[in-house]
Amino acid sequence: MKIAFVGKGGSGKTTLASLFLRHLAAETPTPPLLGIDADINQHLAAALGAADDHTQPTLGEHLTAIKDHLRGDNPLVHSAADMIKTTPPGRGSRLIGIDDDNPLYARFVRRVDGVRLAATGPFAESDLGVSCYHSKVGAVELLLNHMVDGAGEYAVVDMTAGADSFASGLFTRFDVTFLVCEPTLRSVGVYRQYLDYARDFDVRVAVVGNKVIDGDDVAFLRQHVGADLLTWIGRSDHVRAAERGDIRPVERLEPANREALRAMRALVDGVEQDWPKFHRQTVEFHLRNASAWANGRAGRDLAEQVDPGFVPGPVSLAG
Repeated sequence: MKIAFVGKGGSGKTTLASLFLRHLAAETPTPPLLGIDADINQHLAAALGAADDHTQPTLGEHLTAIKDHLRGDNPLVHSAADMIKTTPPGRGSRLIGIDDDNPLYARFVRRVDGVRLAATGPFAESDLGVSCYHSKVGAVELLLNHMVDGAGEYAVVDMTAGADSFASGLFTRFDVTFLVCEPTLRSVGVYRQYLDYARDFDVRVAVVGNKVIDGDDVAFLRQHVGADLLTWIGRSDHVRAAERGDIRPVERLEPANREALRAMRALVDGVEQDWPKFHRQTVEFHLRNASAWANGRAGRDLAEQVDPGFVPGPVSLAG
């Protein structure tokens, strides 16, 4: 299952993503589990308890290598340079699983507190004035486009804040999108904006309330998000300690908050994946990007990269 955490900046989405990852790691021995930090503020590793040593290569710095691997010998993709962030897989492409032993994971994934983690990388000084962060997040979109995952397997992505993911088709790449929402008008405003943009794309959104203090906060969230409110995280000494750098075992999280994580997992585990829809949306956004800017750069029509009749899924990966 592919899972996104989104929300207003400062809402606590990175905190919730890290708690959910650690919960999954604790509940199931050696689960097929991959975390990806796709936020411009790269804090997921620290939230999981990693030392900030900057030694792990990042996805955004090595986009060409990622393209080269995923392209495989797909005859419709002429070169890595021809491949854009939305290029869909086809026959000959290299598909990846959650728990694969592949060169990309060997290079870009490290283990942090029982969680396998990859990072997009920060917005570097050399990027100022010449590129946008979406060029780095394109590496994540390519990975997800080529990722074949099944029930009981989890790719958890900490996304950029607000509605930034709508700059590409990345927002459609998930089986469940958890929108972290504080009991404030500004946070609810981001929720409404997200739903408005996603309305025509059958995006499954569940709201997780955060920083909830009392019944009035719960009532506020129910008033503004209605049935989309799945659960909420209440006042937490565990989380406050983590924000000071004291990362405690997730088993010591307050019982009510741990139950919230279980409700989130139960929702994810109940979802049936729709591979034809997933690939159809991949192709749709590829064609949009091709006609908007990529055809001119490539000097040819990149709609030709679409492999008619190909649909990814477990059978494709096995093949």
